[in-house]
Amino acid sequence: MRKLAKFLVDDMALFVVAAGVLGAWHPELLRWVGGYVSWLLGLVMFGMGMTLSVDDFRQVLRQPRYVALGVLAQFLIMPLVAFGLVQAFGLPPELAIGVILVGTCPGGTASNVIAYLARGDVALSVSMTMCTTLLAPIVTPALTYFYADARIEVSATAMMLSIAEMVLAPVLLGLAAHHWLGTRIQRIELALPVVSVVCIVLLVGGVVALSAAKLATVGPVLALIVILHNLLGMGLGLGLARLCRLDSRRARTVSIEVGMQNSGLAAALAVMYFDPVAAIPGAIFSVWHNISGSLAANFWARRDENVQAKEVVYNE
Repeated sequence: MRKLAKFLVDDMALFVVAAGVLGAWHPELLRWVGGYVSWLLGLVMFGMGMTLSVDDFRQVLRQPRYVALGVLAQFLIMPLVAFGLVQAFGLPPELAIGVILVGTCPGGTASNVIAYLARGDVALSVSMTMCTTLLAPIVTPALTYFYADARIEVSATAMMLSIAEMVLAPVLLGLAAHHWLGTRIQRIELALPVVSVVCIVLLVGGVVALSAAKLATVGPVLALIVILHNLLGMGLGLGLARLCRLDSRRARTVSIEVGMQNSGLAAALAVMYFDPVAAIPGAIFSVWHNISGSLAANFWARRDENVQAKEVVYNE
């Protein structure tokens, strides 16, 4: 099980790409996923909750300044960049709301793994993801309503309730299960990444399948927008962290957290409240941010190794 979990997590981007290709090529095979989007996302968030403990909440109290900076950057940079890209490219309403939803959603669960691989501050990463996720039922609908064009009808109250059901409740249930199970949680911890990867892969494949016809006409432009959104988010997050004089480990963590969104939630909300086409940005983002995050983690890890090697040579 350990080898299977490592294989699925390490190569998640490949499975996500494969699911997207299958959804576009043979949409009839994955359209059924559309009816289970909220359940799949709930499973992912429950798994995230089971990896958290009361100690993780204490981390927020130990470094509140860094967590607050990261949360502010998350909900300030990504929505603003999304709105700018929507305006710059003149996207139609159904795609515009999809890009805005990606920007207003909380940090993605994969960011914690990427922060670990990048030799960042994992405790800060977990604290930021946890805080943005807990704030999402209020902040995401409010920001979506603020940034969405007047032509797009946004039911902030209904969206707030949905996020509470799909995100907040499963996370809290997972946290409670972790607390009650105690050391017994170790028996099922290895299965959690497997379940999360399977759910994310199905989500991406299903969303692409529901919008396969439209994807063929807007794919390249939308892919460019998604890539710019992610890269600008990571770059501006890093710049803000550096401006606030965070050290390298914390700065790269903020960069990763800001740039990597809970795109599964964005896709789920798009399918539930708007048009399946609005879920395409979330699906593409799910693929791309795992690729860019892995590349960034590899860059930072190698840079640290090179610095350490030079220090060893110098000391000798």
